[in-house]
Amino acid sequence: MSRSLPWLRGLIVLLVLGLIGTHRGAAAAAGATQPNIVYFLVDDLGYADVGFNGSKDVRTPNIDRLAREGTVLGSYYVQPVCSPTRAAFLTGRYATHTGVYTVVRPGAPWGLPLGERTLAQALRDGGYTTAICGKWHLGEFQPEYRPTRRGFDHQYGHMFGALNYFTHRRDGVLDWYRDDQPSQDEGYTTHLVAKEASRLIREQPAGKPLFLYVPFNGVHAPHLVPPKYKEAYPNLTGVRQTMAGMISAVDEAIGQITAELEAKGLRQNTLILFSSDNGGPAPGRVTMNTPLRAGKGTLYEGGVRACAFATWPGHIPAGAVNNEPMHAVDWYPTLLKLTGAPQSQKLTPDGLDVWPMLTKKAKSPHDAILLVGSSPRKAAIRAGDWKLMLNASEVDDEDLPEGKKPAGAPKGSERVELYNVVEDVGEIKDLAASNPDQVRKLRKRLATFLENAVAPGSEAAAKGASGDPKPAPRQ
Repeated sequence: MSRSLPWLRGLIVLLVLGLIGTHRGAAAAAGATQPNIVYFLVDDLGYADVGFNGSKDVRTPNIDRLAREGTVLGSYYVQPVCSPTRAAFLTGRYATHTGVYTVVRPGAPWGLPLGERTLAQALRDGGYTTAICGKWHLGEFQPEYRPTRRGFDHQYGHMFGALNYFTHRRDGVLDWYRDDQPSQDEGYTTHLVAKEASRLIREQPAGKPLFLYVPFNGVHAPHLVPPKYKEAYPNLTGVRQTMAGMISAVDEAIGQITAELEAKGLRQNTLILFSSDNGGPAPGRVTMNTPLRAGKGTLYEGGVRACAFATWPGHIPAGAVNNEPMHAVDWYPTLLKLTGAPQSQKLTPDGLDVWPMLTKKAKSPHDAILLVGSSPRKAAIRAGDWKLMLNASEVDDEDLPEGKKPAGAPKGSERVELYNVVEDVGEIKDLAASNPDQVRKLRKRLATFLENAVAPGSEAAAKGASGDPKPAPRQ
C-alpha cells in the first residue's frame, strides 16, 4: 500500500490540474463568446411614440433601425411607474418580493432592499464591466443603496426623476453624479448620458464584456429640450411638440451610442435591449399609447405594456415580431444563463428564461404574469389571452405630490375586470360578468402570486423573511 502512495499522489495531482485547466478553459471560452449587453430604457415613452410601433408624428430613425435588425416584443410588460420597473429588471423579482411598488422619492428612507442581488452584481461576478448612465431611482439615502455599491463599476447621471434637463436640479437640489459623487458637468442631460456611454464603450478593454445600462431621464417631465429639436416639428404644438423634440434627442443619443459600438467593432457581439419603463402619461396629449387603453400609473395595457425590442445580429431573428408575453423580470435569469454568470443566490427570481422564446419560436415560459400597482390590493394577472384586474381604475402617478393623487375606486371597495387582450387589446369590453368561471380561476391564480407579498418599502425581502417566492402550480 505504501508503495502505491506516490502513484496515487501523482494521479490526484494530475486530476486536480486537469480540473483546474478545464475550468479555466471553460471560463476563457465563455469570456470569448459572452456578448456585450446594452439596455436602453426610455422614461415615460408612449407605446406608439416610436416608428416601429406606428408613430405618425415623431421620427425615430435610429431606434427603428435597431428594431428592424431585431425582434419587436409585442407583449412586453413592465410596471405602471418608474422605480418598480427598474427594480424588476435589475433583480428579476416582482414588487411583491422586493417591496418596490412605487417610486422612491427624494428624502425617502428606503430603496431597493440590500439583500437583493442585482443584475450588475451577477454580471460583474461573471467577468463583465458594469456601468449605468442615466437614472437610478432605487434609493440613495445611505451610501449602501447607491449604484457603485449595488454592482456597478461606473455610475453617471441622477438618482431621482423629474430633474431639470439643463440645471440638473430637482426641487432646487443638484441631482447629478459621477461614481455616486456630485458632479458639476454642464449640458442637456440626454447629451451628457450619450457622451458618457460612448466614452465607456471607447475605453472598454479588449476581450472584456460590457454591461451598459442606459436609463435615460428623457422623456420624463419637465418637458424641456434645446429649440432645434422642437423646431423640427412645426406641425405640432404645445407639449406634444416639445415631447416630439425630446424623443428625437433620445433617438439621436441612441444612434451615437450604437455608432460607437460599430466603430469599436463590437456591434456584432452586442445584445441591445430597448423599452420604456412604463406606459406614456397623458395619452393623446403628451404621449401616444394607441391602440392601448389609458397610460402611466394604471394597470390597463397603456400603463404596463411597453414598446420594446431585442436585437443581436445572427442570434435574434431580424424583422420579426414576437407577441408571446414576457415581463421585465425575465431579463435577469435569461441574461445570467446566456452569459454563464453565477446563478446561485439566496432569493429566487420570479423571471423565467425567455431565450428559447426569442430565438427558437418557443412559447412563453409563463403560464401567468403578475402586474401590481402601489400595493398588492391593486393587481392584475395576464394568463394566456386573458387579463384579470383588481382595482385597475385607481391611478398611481409619480409626478403628483403626495396627498394630491387622482381619485379612483373608493378605498375599501373592489372592482374586478376581465379582458381578452388578444382579441381586445384596447380593453373595451369587460367580460367579468359573463365569464364567472374564468374570473374565479384567475383570482385563485392571482392569490398564489400575492400570498407572500411584502409591504411597500419593506426590507423583509432583504432579511429573507418572506421575500422568497413560493412556486405556484402551472395551469
